[in-house]
Amino acid sequence: MKRLLIIGGSGYLGQHLLQSFSDSSPHLSTAFTHHSSSPPQSIPDAIIPFQLDLHTGQGFHSITNQFGQPDIVVNCAALSVPRACETDPALAMSVNVPSTLVKWLSSFTECNTLLIHLSTDQVYEGTKSFYKEDDETLPVNVYGKSKVAAEEYIFDNWSNFVILRSSIIFGRQTISPVSKSLPIQWMDGVLSKGQEAEFFHDEFRCPVYVKDVVNIIRLLTDRWISGSITVKRWLYQNLSEKWPDPFVYLVNVQMARKVNWF
Repeated sequence: MKRLLIIGGSGYLGQHLLQSFSDSSPHLSTAFTHHSSSPPQSIPDAIIPFQLDLHTGQGFHSITNQFGQPDIVVNCAALSVPRACETDPALAMSVNVPSTLVKWLSSFTECNTLLIHLSTDQVYEGTKSFYKEDDETLPVNVYGKSKVAAEEYIFDNWSNFVILRSSIIFGRQTISPVSKSLPIQWMDGVLSKGQEAEFFHDEFRCPVYVKDVVNIIRLLTDRWISGSITVKRWLYQNLSEKWPDPFVYLVNVQMARKVNWF
């Protein structure tokens, strides 16, 4: 049985992924990590929880012993609140740059795990809309800088990866509610009280539905397991027709479907 490990499975996207895989992927042995002292409630018994500190790497030894080398790792973990990143840039870098994760994967004899890493549109300056993968990264905050550093680290130190740059992820609340403010829930809470809400007006953002992100990750997972993915290094966001290197490809879902990758 193939093994799937979701890093940050107690977060918003992580819980949606766990629910999706537990509902319809009996062929996968699934585990997830959580940073808090106890995992989220209502997680199916077949899914194995592990406590992990990405900052120190403490917890990876237990995963090796009790779960083994995963075939696919989805890294959803991040210090993603920009204000918290500005307060402690060193912590943001140590958590958001997955050096302990990549070093752990490199400790296995066969380095054939697919790493799906969640990044952000905040790697860009934000002065226009509809950025492409090959546009210059020019982050204006610590969070964006840490995610650029993460992409560069993965690019330099791991061979099989997909980097997904998402914008604001919205959707229904998780079974175990997350403490992070969610856009739809925040708007509903403010408007239900009859209060006025002031929105940002100096940013270009492209919100994405959480189930769309889940579906993309499921497609990548299924194709990797079936062996139908042959391209090993992807950076995916919106549109790109530029192929700057024969071994490093910038792709999107529409293009991938045209050449039967999806």
